[in-house]
Amino acid sequence: MLALQRLELAGKRFVVLEESDYERLCQSAGEVVLDDDQLPPLPVPDAKGRFPAIEYARASLARNLIRDRKSVGLTQQRLADLSGLRQETIARLETGKHSASPKTVDAIEKALYAERQKQTRSKGR
Repeated sequence: MLALQRLELAGKRFVVLEESDYERLCQSAGEVVLDDDQLPPLPVPDAKGRFPAIEYARASLARNLIRDRKSVGLTQQRLADLSGLRQETIARLETGKHSASPKTVDAIEKALYAERQKQTRSKGR
């Protein structure tokens, strides 16, 4: 059973729970919990608080790709096989230092969606 601690900040209510409970809830929802040190870093904003757009987009895509791939239990190689891409392409994108074409993003998204659907069907049996 979860022991929740509630607090209010700026008129909004929040619930604090133990990290292991949070991870368990994420796992039951099919989400993978990764520490920031396991993901490519987001770029640092400049003195005016602005983020470099391209670098931010690359890092954001990489972080989402890693989370999504791991949440369905795929290796880079298996995702590459399912999406018709090379494993090296997946690895480069996951560094957050390379851009993906719309065609590449679409191929990855279709493969991840198909894998999620497959897993959902097998859970329903």
